[in-house]
Amino acid sequence: MNGMINSNVENNERGLLPYLIILAANKGEPEAMKVVILHYGSYMTSLSMRKLYDEQGNTYWGIDEDTRDRLRSKLMQAILAFKI
Repeated sequence: MNGMINSNVENNERGLLPYLIILAANKGEPEAMKVVILHYGSYMTSLSMRKLYDEQGNTYWGIDEDTRDRLRSKLMQAILAFKI
């Protein structure tokens, strides 16, 4: 399965996840789930950006790790619950 996952992801020119990857992730295949999480990783990171404060009270933009972890968890739950 692992070789099939890598070749399917590399050959997709439009940036979409192949159906076989989605199907495998839906069935709980760990490598396929990892591919889906990596595919949406940058989007989840951008949604997780927040104004944060350091010890001196300075404001900066950073990743809210709790939000990113929740988004990752929700994506995994949605993949497993999706009816194909």
